[in-house]
Amino acid sequence: MTLSRTTRSRSLGNLARSKSLGNLARTKSLGGSAVALALASVLVAGCAESASAGGGGGGGDGIEYGATKDDYVAAFENVDPIQLYTQSPAPKGSATGVPVEKYLDRITEWSGGKITFDVAYSNAVAPPAEIDNALIDGRLDLGHVIPQYEPSEYPATSALIDSSFVSLQTPVLGPLQSNAWANEVAFETPELIAEYEDKGLKLLLPAYNSGSNGLFCATERRDLAATKGAQVTASGLSINSEVASLGATPVSIAYTELFEALERGIADCSVTSFTVGMLGGFLGQTPQVVIDPDAGVAVGWGGMAMSTGAWEELPLVAQQLIWDSLSVYVESNIEDKILPNTAEGMKEVLAANGTVGPYAEDARNALATENARLLDAQRTNSAFDDGNAFVDRISASTEKWESTLSELGYEDVTYDEFAAWYSPDVLDLEDYSAKVYEEIFLPHRPS
Repeated sequence: MTLSRTTRSRSLGNLARSKSLGNLARTKSLGGSAVALALASVLVAGCAESASAGGGGGGGDGIEYGATKDDYVAAFENVDPIQLYTQSPAPKGSATGVPVEKYLDRITEWSGGKITFDVAYSNAVAPPAEIDNALIDGRLDLGHVIPQYEPSEYPATSALIDSSFVSLQTPVLGPLQSNAWANEVAFETPELIAEYEDKGLKLLLPAYNSGSNGLFCATERRDLAATKGAQVTASGLSINSEVASLGATPVSIAYTELFEALERGIADCSVTSFTVGMLGGFLGQTPQVVIDPDAGVAVGWGGMAMSTGAWEELPLVAQQLIWDSLSVYVESNIEDKILPNTAEGMKEVLAANGTVGPYAEDARNALATENARLLDAQRTNSAFDDGNAFVDRISASTEKWESTLSELGYEDVTYDEFAAWYSPDVLDLEDYSAKVYEEIFLPHRPS
């Protein structure tokens, strides 16, 4: 008995909504016979439903990398329709959801409409910390996993996130480099890939971010005398340590409460990005920004994954299209989210008589010293068989991508110049996204 892609997803989704399989997957409290019984129930329920859309069972003919849209559409002619369940972190049509929508639209269009998505917006199926659960228990087939919410379950991935302060901190080259090297290192780190595989997840995109983090404050705080004792909203092990190294006190405040916390003076500053600042609407309250080219701050990252079961049921050509389209997501994340948010954010900062500049020497030295300690600590991280190799990969990849961006002809401007310089057509990322795909993703393309 073969279930269609739609039938299998709906059956698993219904079971997950009753929490029976979700609890089974997370707590492992049931024995092997109970697991078999639960899964058998799903199959029986699935057979009772109508199979209006076929999904195939994996295999089939593939297509060469570099295929055109017409080539792909032709390759899907004999493929049964496939429906996948996913969600977007943003409302439909929201600027922050553009990368998701472009990625899904590309897959649907290039499959000739054979792959479609049932999309739940604003994380309606599962909140960020539970998206991996939803993939495991079948509520979602494709989702954005946020490992930093569960560092104990993703220690290798968390180590990569905690080391992200090594990236360039500039408005153009910063996001281009950081959204490249992290993915390269991830695919070269077996322990990181295994964290997903062991949970029944197929990792598609290991890392994407929202741009460099800075210290956003109501008043200027560039030296240790000014940062000492400041209440700073922060999240993540590295960021908390970095804030503490400045003599400030890291405080945990939910994103939805940042505006009020900063407005009422509950917090003096926030370690965040222009993207989050624009979403939170608090940049006018925190126009004194510190982003130092020689002492970066870690950033929060997300990843994209599929249920292994959903992935393995797909025909090869569908797997290849989903994989090839990752370049669309990577490019859009920078082009449609990071860069315009940085430009609009800078306009708000300047309108509030704010500035973006580096730390004073004492604060820079304190932060740089803490960053060196944090990176060196990864050499003895028990998440890795060889922590030295992990750190060495980070160093080599960051240097490689800084050099690659220069070879591709990308140049930087200052943050103060960026608002006036930037427009949607001023920066062509086609060469960048092609290079990222060919260097990082192509070697792992399904075949």
